[in-house]
Amino acid sequence: MTRIVVVTGAGAGVGRAVVREFARHGYDVGLIARDAARLEQAAAELRAMGVRAMPLPLDVADAGAVEAAAARVEAELGPIDVWVNGAMATVFAPVRETTAEEFHRATSVTYLGTVHGTMAALRRMRGRRRGTIINVGSALAYRSVPLQAAYCGAKSAIRGFTDSLRSEIMHDGDRINLCMVHLPAVNTPQFDWALNKMGKRAQPVPPIFQPEVPARAIVFAAEHPRREIWVGFPTVKAILGNRIAPGLIDRYLAWKGYSGQLTAEREPASVPSNLFEPVPGDYGAHGRFDARARTGSWEMVISRHRGAVMAGLGLGLLAVLRLATRNGPAATPRRVARGVAHRSIR
Repeated sequence: MTRIVVVTGAGAGVGRAVVREFARHGYDVGLIARDAARLEQAAAELRAMGVRAMPLPLDVADAGAVEAAAARVEAELGPIDVWVNGAMATVFAPVRETTAEEFHRATSVTYLGTVHGTMAALRRMRGRRRGTIINVGSALAYRSVPLQAAYCGAKSAIRGFTDSLRSEIMHDGDRINLCMVHLPAVNTPQFDWALNKMGKRAQPVPPIFQPEVPARAIVFAAEHPRREIWVGFPTVKAILGNRIAPGLIDRYLAWKGYSGQLTAEREPASVPSNLFEPVPGDYGAHGRFDARARTGSWEMVISRHRGAVMAGLGLGLLAVLRLATRNGPAATPRRVARGVAHRSIR
């Protein structure tokens, strides 16, 4: 049976790579983004791959438009199996130079857009008692950085919202899978069109990953229920490091957080911003950092195949235990412990 997925932020960046990956797995796709022309280009690409594709140009900050899009997908494509909330907007600027309107807009797209998409999906999935909702997060949902307070705040809010909803789903006994996929730095066009007040061109903090890496993780999450997926070892380091030594990371980011997000190139004053209006043009999944971006993640390979990894570790441990006991009782854990204790007393 054909499966149906809806992806927000599908026109470019990670969302563009995600819809391509779902199409490669045989899903019919509903594509949501603001730029109608770019969305049609993406849909045409998916149709050439042999799946049905429905472009739905709208602003995810508009809850009514998101709800209407969900209804149209179900009427024309069929019941939605997977909903991916990936739309985002950001501002590169210190808090003191960011306006209230800019904070409101970035939050409305990134956080409320996720809420609106989740609500639209839930209304349909609850009645069927099945479905998967994937909220695209970030390492910055756990460890905020300077110059992106609006984005970091929105991603942190998505994490809180998702955790709250997960408990409600469990309470109600609904068989709906809810997952957050947390991303590292990704080579997307956002660094060319995000509102930037810093005077220098923005960049993702290295190491940088190609958008196909998180796209594969998101499709994996759709087919293998997980609570969370951390994409890339830098994400793991950021999340765990913040749990261990947040104050130290505060100081490190005060020292390196500005320069790490900016190149030496001047930002032209004429560069358009997509915060309030979409930027037209033939943007795809990739940004301008192809030469520096990684195409794979060992951490994700381990995560996808954790059953085999655990089995391998178990076999390795068993081999060690067999080797330790090969010479008889003298090598048993109790005798080894006694020997260690005896040596420590001496």
